[in-house]
Amino acid sequence: MGGSAGTAGSPTVEEHGSAAQRDRRKRILDATIALASQGGFDAVQMRTVAEQADVALGTLYRYFPSKIHLLVSALGREFERAEAATRDKPTPGGTPHERVMFLLNRTTQGLQGDPHLTEALTRAFMFADASVAQEIHVVGTLLNTMLTRAMHPGEEHPSEHEVAIARVIADVWLSTLVGWVTGRTSADEVPRRMDVAVGLLLPG
Repeated sequence: MGGSAGTAGSPTVEEHGSAAQRDRRKRILDATIALASQGGFDAVQMRTVAEQADVALGTLYRYFPSKIHLLVSALGREFERAEAATRDKPTPGGTPHERVMFLLNRTTQGLQGDPHLTEALTRAFMFADASVAQEIHVVGTLLNTMLTRAMHPGEEHPSEHEVAIARVIADVWLSTLVGWVTGRTSADEVPRRMDVAVGLLLPG
């Protein structure tokens, strides 16, 4: 499902740098998120996205070679918004553990508030293969940035050890989301599991 077209068709930063191209990309992702919010993963069909975004189907495939590329890019944009919202706003908590848990709980609650969208984005993340590496990297970088900022506010250049901790926390969190989406984990269980994991990595 990762798409035999690979990443060669994905636009580079320069290619969608014009105002018209940025607007087109925004319309595509807006349509994707709207469809996913209404009906989850199965509701996102490339032809329907193209129609709702008012772009040719060929243009859509030029920007996003597959449905998985499209949905993981939408996940990246959701994290871009979350990262921007936390950039200039201190995360409550007196310890790294407390701040990271506040961030994770708030993000989790936001995702659980739109279960169809979360199901679509999480399933796409699960199904992604090596051809979606660039989009996955964007998601991981944004999540790590939010976590390291919560761990040590005001620190512009976290250490390799801090980044490694953030990556482990992100991996565990994404795994719990997969469990929730697939019905193996209840909504209430997600924060409890994360508190245990974060407590092991960031005691105190």
